[in-house]
Amino acid sequence: MQKITTFLWFNQEAEEAMNFYTSVFANSGILSLVRNGDRVVSGTFQLEGQTFMALNGGPHYTFTPAISLFVSCESQEEVDELWEKLVEGGEESRCGWLKDRFGLSWQIIPKALGELMHGGGDAARAQRVMNAMLGMNRIIIEDLKRAYEGEG
Repeated sequence: MQKITTFLWFNQEAEEAMNFYTSVFANSGILSLVRNGDRVVSGTFQLEGQTFMALNGGPHYTFTPAISLFVSCESQEEVDELWEKLVEGGEESRCGWLKDRFGLSWQIIPKALGELMHGGGDAARAQRVMNAMLGMNRIIIEDLKRAYEGEG
């Protein structure tokens, strides 16, 4: 069992959110639900092996972009698939960030971004990649590579 678990406070959408998130990510599932009658009070679920807890705590608190879930993606296809699913009913933001329909912030980031931002030790390349990324909502790897090479 992991020592630290992310705990998510929802108004009344915990079960809907758990079902949604586990449908988006492979190797995921709902582990347990606590009910009061027919209403879910809380639950535990996993996304890609990471355990989360969800609570229907009422309208006292809402999510803020000060906390986000960072998803490291292997390919543009993975970025695109996760972006499209998670942003539906939510809103896009800059630099790979989005807010899902429950108000939870996500960073959908290709591993290539970190590799290209290192710039191979070349500060000019790294700066071009950074500038390209700052102009994006969804991260586009090919555009980052062009910036890295000094193209367009």
